[in-house]
Amino acid sequence: MNIFKKIKVAVLDILGKSDKIVDEQLLGTIDSTRFVVLDTEATGFDYENDRILSIGAVSLQNGQINIPNSFEIYIQQEHYNQATAKIHGILRESVLDRPNELEALEQFLTFLGNSIIVAHHTIFDITMINKALERNGFPILKNKTLDTAVLYKKTLLVSPLFERKDNYTLDDLADKFDISKKDRHTAMGDAFITAIAFLKILKKLREKKEITLLQLFK
Repeated sequence: MNIFKKIKVAVLDILGKSDKIVDEQLLGTIDSTRFVVLDTEATGFDYENDRILSIGAVSLQNGQINIPNSFEIYIQQEHYNQATAKIHGILRESVLDRPNELEALEQFLTFLGNSIIVAHHTIFDITMINKALERNGFPILKNKTLDTAVLYKKTLLVSPLFERKDNYTLDDLADKFDISKKDRHTAMGDAFITAIAFLKILKKLREKKEITLLQLFK
């Protein structure tokens, strides 16, 4: 059995664990929980036809971003979209020796494990990853997910004097929390911005009252 088949078997074992095990995570504390904050860059927004170009992720635990324990990968390009390339800057030949989609997913899933996923507008990243998993014979992710766009709204005052937006972008959060946008629109850069924003959100929520991990999902 080659190394990639061994990884795939191990990953399938992780993903095959029961929902009960994942749900038991929510009985733990926020500080003791391992979060993986991630972002993907893709050729576009079509879940069926577009492809992931890169995945960036950082682990977060005990209120700290573990920079040494981070994940960044660029994937061989099957598609090229000049319009989106102007945003993320990933060109067809800009990174050499990129793994194919299957290899990239195996590495990412090993890094992710059973951690709780945090992202901004999570539905896009998770759907793109799940479509890639399905193409390569993996089950979809069972990890619990948190969306910083949703969590941020919980920090806002409820008042007729305060106009709330329906949608808050990652730029909105970066501006609000004075986070540098130097590496904006790169997978790792956006994952790092999201991780800082997530910590700032937790701090604000805790200023109101003590919160549990389970309450973050309500």
